[in-house]
Formats: sequence, structure tokens, C-alpha cells
Amino acid sequence: MTGVDLAREIRRAAERRGLRSGADKQRVNKWETHGVTPDVDSQIYIAEALGIPAEVVDPRSWPYWLPGTGGMVIPLGPASPAPALREALRTTMERSSRRTFLTAISGSALVTLASTWASTETWALTGETTHGGKAVGEELVALLEETSARLTVQATEQRQHTAPLIDALLTTVTDLIEGGRYNQPVKLRLHALAAHLAQTVGWHRFDHGLHAEASQYWIAGLHSAHTGSDRDMGAALLGDLAYQASWRDDPRTAAGILERALSGTRHPAARSLLQLRLARALAAQGERRATLRALTAAEHLLDVSSGEPAPVWCAWLADADVAVDSGQALLDLGDTRRAHQLIREGQQLLPPSRAKTYGVFLTYQARSHLDLREPERAAAAALEALQIAQRIGAPRCVSLVRDLVPSFEAYPGVQGVEELLGQVAA
Repeated sequence: MTGVDLAREIRRAAERRGLRSGADKQRVNKWETHGVTPDVDSQIYIAEALGIPAEVVDPRSWPYWLPGTGGMVIPLGPASPAPALREALRTTMERSSRRTFLTAISGSALVTLASTWASTETWALTGETTHGGKAVGEELVALLEETSARLTVQATEQRQHTAPLIDALLTTVTDLIEGGRYNQPVKLRLHALAAHLAQTVGWHRFDHGLHAEASQYWIAGLHSAHTGSDRDMGAALLGDLAYQASWRDDPRTAAGILERALSGTRHPAARSLLQLRLARALAAQGERRATLRALTAAEHLLDVSSGEPAPVWCAWLADADVAVDSGQALLDLGDTRRAHQLIREGQQLLPPSRAKTYGVFLTYQARSHLDLREPERAAAAALEALQIAQRIGAPRCVSLVRDLVPSFEAYPGVQGVEELLGQVAA
């Protein structure tokens, strides 16, 4: 069923009740790929269009009452990475051909996956792997690793141009894992490369609001990291899934994933980042004491030396991030003035090279100014964040600014508000 087909059936469901629905292809696309939640009536019409009994519909749990959501997680196993990678690549291909509606994964399925990861030893990689294909040599793998490193360290404004190349590189690595012939060292390197690329592609999808695809890529990366015996990378990918759950207003799932990820990772910097994300999830649930414990742990772990370099995926973590995320957690707990102070301190510590992060931090600052009833300062911060996001191509940051619009509409005459609202609407 295409978006046009579904919209037509939704309108017919409304007409059978003597009502009208404004569903069209564009609105279906917003539900499908941009994280927009249909209203209660539309969800009832969607169920009827898909032949789902009305009693199954739970508008509060959209989209998890849809059939098949939560059944797409491939269990961890010695041979699971290639199927998991193919599943992720398939979601992108089906989106481009408009053959899918939504493949969301339930919170319970993600927590179960995290529990399995935490309680399962990584798979021993021994001997040569033979699929009847051509031999994969170390020189080729070195070339792929070098290419990946150069593509994934580009600044945000350049990544929008290189994203298709990274997608293609992940497809190539998947082909080699699935059909090549290689020894154990090459096998480990291929799986490490697949995990790293899948994480990067997942963040590209997440930044563009393609949440179902992002989760599939992160899950695929988890399979490769587990097969390659990289516990810290596995924890990183679980941390990404948890961050996404928090972003989508499901902090309970986020906390469940993070608690399991923390049980299976070792490096202090990795644990610090996971504790920081756990604090945000706990704060969103109003759990003050647990939030403060997690923030204290994050700050302490960041200063602990393990004698080993931090994993690449968390090497960027610094005092600036701890300060700002601590401020965000305190903001959720209602400690607005202390939160505002921490967010401002974090912004001052952030290096200029992290433009996207700075833009996100500015939206946090704008929110704290709004909570302090300082709309003029809030508008200035939000406008600067919007301009940065538009310049470097950071749609997630743009979304954060748009989420603040209803709060600014209460201050139509304040300096900067009209300009901000105009640029958001442009």
C-alpha cells in the first residue's frame, strides 16, 4: 500500500462515519518518516484502513500498536551480522521505492536485545571464513578503513555531501562479510568497520528524522560489534538506541537500555557518556536522586584514566558536554537557575569545531531562558541556533528550534521573536 493508497483509505474510513479527513500523501509521509504522531481519529482510521480491530488502537503508544512493530529485531548470534546489515540496508531501499509505511521497533524489544547483549559472551572468531567467494586481503581492508576514516571525520556541513558514499561503503563491507573468504584478523577488522559505518549511517538517518531506519542501522552495528568481540562499541550502539528513545519521549525504554549497556562496558569515558545519557532519561521521569547519582558518576568517570585511549565514538566527550547535559537534566527537574548556569558554562568550553553541538546547546540555552521568563535572550539564542543549523545542514537542530515556537508565540512584541518566527516559517 503506497502513501496515496493509505491516505485514500483513511479518507474513506472518515466518510463512512459522516466525517472528513485531511489525510494525503504528504501527511502520511510526515507520519512515516518525520516522527509526527497522527491524532486519535486518524489512528482509528489508519487501523480500519489496515484491517486492524479498533480495540487494538492505543493512541498513547503510537506507533507500537501497528502490526509488525517490534518483530524486526534479529536475535544476536554467530551468523547474525550479515542478515542484520541486510535488514538495515533494506529499510533504505524500501523507503526510496515507497513500499513501506513504518517499521518501528518497540521499547520492550530493544530492552530485550540489550539484555541479551549484556548476558551473552561475544562469539569466538577462529579459522578462515569461506563463502565460496573471492579472497579478501588485508590491503583491501586497509583501503576501506582509510576511506571510512576520512569520510566520517568530515565537518557536519561536508557530511551532507558524503553521506551517500558512506552508505555505499557499508554496502561493500556487507557484501564482503557475507560473500568473501578471509582469515580471522581480516574478519575482526571487517566487523569493526561494519559496526563503525552502521553507527555513522544511523546518525545520518536520525538527524533527518528517519527513526525506524536509524534504529535498524544501530542494531546491525550491534551485531557486528558483538561478533567482533568489541564490548565498548556494542555499548555505544545501545547508547545511541537509548538516546533515540529519549528523543522520542520514551525515557523509560532509554533507561532500561542504558542500565544494561553499563553492565557490559569497561572504558571510563564510555561509561561516563552512558551515565550522562542515563541521567537525562531519569530526569525526564522526575527521579531526582537517581539523576544526581548518575551525573556524579559521569563527572567522576570523565576524569578517570584507564591507560588506554578513549574509543573513537566517545573521544569527543569533554567537560562541556557534561556541563550542558547536567544542565538539561536539572532543567527537567525544575532547577532552572543552576541548569542555566551549567548550560552557559558548557557553551563557553565548547571548541569552535563542534558547530552542530554548539547549535544544539544554544537551543538548550533558549529553553532555559524561556523557563526564566527571559524571552528576548531566548529568541537571540534560538535564532543563532537556527542560523547555524541551516548553514551546516543540521535538520535535527532545526527541529529543536521549531519545537520552541509555541513558547515564543506568547511573546509577539518582544525583540527578536518576530524575526525568529519568520525564519522558522520560511
